[in-house]
Amino acid sequence: MQMWHRKKWYQIQWFNDGDTPRERRLITKLDLLIVPYAFLAYWTKYIDQSNLNNAYVAGLKEDLGFKGNELVQLQTMYIVGAVTGQIPFMFLFTYMPMNQLIPVLDIAWGIFTLLQFRANSFGELAAYRFLVGWFEAAFFPAMHYIFGAWYRGDEIARRAGTFYVGLTLGTLTAGLIQAGASARLDGVNGLEGWRWMYIICALITIPIGILGYFILPGTPDMPNRWLLNEDDVKVAKARLTRAGHAIEGKFTLASLRRLAGKWQLWALLLLDVFFWNGSINQSAGGYLLWIKSLGRYSTSRVNELGAISPAVGIVYILTICFLSDLVLGPAWAITLAHTFNILGLIILLIWDVPEPALWFAFMTTYFSVAMSSVLYSWVNTILKGSPAERSFALVLLNAVSQSTTAWTQLLVFPTVEAPRFKKGYAFVLANAVLLIVTAQIIRLLLRRSR
Repeated sequence: MQMWHRKKWYQIQWFNDGDTPRERRLITKLDLLIVPYAFLAYWTKYIDQSNLNNAYVAGLKEDLGFKGNELVQLQTMYIVGAVTGQIPFMFLFTYMPMNQLIPVLDIAWGIFTLLQFRANSFGELAAYRFLVGWFEAAFFPAMHYIFGAWYRGDEIARRAGTFYVGLTLGTLTAGLIQAGASARLDGVNGLEGWRWMYIICALITIPIGILGYFILPGTPDMPNRWLLNEDDVKVAKARLTRAGHAIEGKFTLASLRRLAGKWQLWALLLLDVFFWNGSINQSAGGYLLWIKSLGRYSTSRVNELGAISPAVGIVYILTICFLSDLVLGPAWAITLAHTFNILGLIILLIWDVPEPALWFAFMTTYFSVAMSSVLYSWVNTILKGSPAERSFALVLLNAVSQSTTAWTQLLVFPTVEAPRFKKGYAFVLANAVLLIVTAQIIRLLLRRSR
């Protein structure tokens, strides 16, 4: 098996020394097909996911007569949809062409994003949030399955990190779209500004979903023949086989039994549960609700300021993912990211600090998710010997871990306690510490098992 050695920081380069000129052309082609689409689709996903918080502070609360914990309940409905929507795909990834599956789900998700503009009650909006979550559910593990199908373990994190920048850019863009809609479209054609935001988001989302059918390359065993010729697929399979990556294998009950017997699955599941619960401070809306509570900014200005935290998050994500691939490795990259997350959480837990310290603490929020692509890339690498095990594990980990936040978020981030979520920040802090400990234990166990 050919080995790839981690470089010093000053030796960083995009390709590995062992890649041939033909392989480099293929890698470049894959980069241009997979990464931009993944980024664009995830960007719109997080516009459509985070726009609820922006709509809430931009008039939705008052227009629909919300008075209690409706915001966190709507966030929970999205999570329930996202979790239940993943269940069928634990078994289907190895049977369906990914360049057809993902666009169909994306278009349906865009349609239900649009329908939110017409919501006139909590129940109606909750139903739309559930369906948006259901059709969005498979995207994240599906994209990581595609990354793991085409790239070696030492190549995935920085590409997946570029894709994951869509999360922070989507959150940032949602705030700016809502700020513009509140300032310029409020009342146009009898619609409030927050309703216009959902229309704008859908107009961005649906065309990108259609685009996926034409540019996603599929997987080596079910490639998109519009884009990849036989030689491309042959070269891809050869380079992955040299690195010990299995190319083919359908999901069966036997593969499930093999996977269930591996300690790595259960250790990674525990790691992912700590990750999801160690990062719900990013999605709870605390930053926006705190800015609004200051009482000195207009609605549009609140949404503009809300874009700062995800903007700096772009730098965090790229830094952590590149460091993971090229310098630190997954466990230490996870440790670095959540050390900064812990620092911010300690400040938020204390709370009675000078206002600049709170601004700093909220600016560290996106360190909590900066290592997401590192974690799922690690799953791809650890389970590289079987596509069936990879596909099942990616969906299982994501679904189970995300499902825990459906009730933990309700318990520790009730909207009525905003903006100081004392229980919430303490809970997230504990999970962030356990995440670091678990990552280091997995690193040591993997070293011993070599």
